[in-house]
Amino acid sequence: MSARAQGRQGPPRAVLATLAAAIAALGAGAAGAGAAAAPPRPSLPTIERQVMCVTCKIPLDVAQSPQANRERAFIQALIDEGRDEAQIKSALVAQYGPSVLGLPSAHGFDLAAYLVPLAAVLALLATLALLLPRWRRHARAQASRAGAAAALSAADAARLESDLARFD
Repeated sequence: MSARAQGRQGPPRAVLATLAAAIAALGAGAAGAGAAAAPPRPSLPTIERQVMCVTCKIPLDVAQSPQANRERAFIQALIDEGRDEAQIKSALVAQYGPSVLGLPSAHGFDLAAYLVPLAAVLALLATLALLLPRWRRHARAQASRAGAAAALSAADAARLESDLARFD
């Protein structure tokens, strides 16, 4: 057999082994990424920052009351059951009402809590976009009027030149 015919038999075993190892590593990396993408188990401090004490009307993580302690115990029991964050919040709303959530929901009238500030910022930006060119035109006009009024008389110009000549 010629050298050319031997080269067509296929890739050497070392290349095949390297390729198989690379494919296996990619597969293991993809499996690890899938496991890493699983949501983390909620913790009491994480949930405490997001909910309110229904008696004190302050965040649960700073509340110091018997009711706050009952809410913490309720949350810890839900965490121990293996519930995720959304399920815990739903159980809290079912138990204590929607006022237990630190943020308003993104549905219905509560949506206004997010939209009104956004609308106010957009209105201010639009007002600035309309007024800024007008203010700049007004400032330029005043500067040109001030430049025309600032022209020196012949006597003042001569006195200025003599004063400047003294400092040279």
